[in-house]
Amino acid sequence: MARLSVTMETIHAGRRRSLPPVPRTAIDGAMPLETVASASALALALVDPDEHIDDAQRFVARLRGAATAFAAAAGAESAVVREAVPPARHRRSRCRVVLRSADGQETDVTFLGPVGRPSDGGQPEFDLDITRWLAAGQVRDDAWLVADGDAPDGVAVDLSAWRSEA
Repeated sequence: MARLSVTMETIHAGRRRSLPPVPRTAIDGAMPLETVASASALALALVDPDEHIDDAQRFVARLRGAATAFAAAAGAESAVVREAVPPARHRRSRCRVVLRSADGQETDVTFLGPVGRPSDGGQPEFDLDITRWLAAGQVRDDAWLVADGDAPDGVAVDLSAWRSEA
């Protein structure tokens, strides 16, 4: 037993390290928007421009980077892209944006884009369509609203239908 004590003392001779707290995920709904926005900005800043990024990552980064344009188009103080899902041949692209007005009121909107691949020619239009819809007054017409169980209010704006109506 004495030998084990001596061995343990030599293995753990240092003092306890003080580590910073582990940050919560950005998906956590209880996290303030400012924290989520700064975490997203930091994540974009850490991406090495020379590093190979696939089309899906580029699609998500472009949507997250457009948050300030979304806020400006909506006349909001700030905007955060809480969810960005790239399209696939079996899945529509989606983007969930939370807008915060100057009085602190939050508006949570989910957008659906077309099915396809992020490398398809129509996908760069998705962030522009979101900006156009927000700038047009955020009109919610039944012609382009679709039921969506994942959206906070149960409906999403179908930007493909909105574009064909506009």
